[in-house]
Amino acid sequence: MLTNWMKLFRLSHSFRYKVFLRPLFATLMAICIVFMVSSPAYAIDDYVKRFLKVTEPVALDVNEQGQTKEFTPEDLAEGKELFKAHCINCHVGGTTLQDPRVSLGLETLAGATPPRDNVDGIISFLREPMTYDGSAPSFWCRQVPDTWMPREQIEKLAAFVLRAAQKAPGWGGKASS
Repeated sequence: MLTNWMKLFRLSHSFRYKVFLRPLFATLMAICIVFMVSSPAYAIDDYVKRFLKVTEPVALDVNEQGQTKEFTPEDLAEGKELFKAHCINCHVGGTTLQDPRVSLGLETLAGATPPRDNVDGIISFLREPMTYDGSAPSFWCRQVPDTWMPREQIEKLAAFVLRAAQKAPGWGGKASS
């Protein structure tokens, strides 16, 4: 065994290794790095691609006036991670464990007062949670101040919830399109 290691050591310091194998190894590494960096399709989160049906930027409603904003697959993947970290304990699969009648399904979001079927509506709710009918503060959902989650992050979280409500099968306890 020791003899094999010595031969390998001599080979690694030999002229052939320095002239042929080292450049070959460096070239192969460079090709691998270029392939990984230049292949964004492989970087798309599987859930976002498969269930939210997003492989390119998608326009989502920002407000009730019909303004839209494009969100990339990476934005939605980040929103999914934020949802997993902060919301999934109470909203598994878009349901609401404390009150199963009030889910994160698209119809339910649209029927809330004020409506939560757009990015700003969801953000407003997260910044100051209210009951479904808007008559009182909700203590079931925690308030998300700007100091905890800045606008850019909370937009991605809201975009994930909205897109999941639109496309994810079974989201909110109902089959989605």
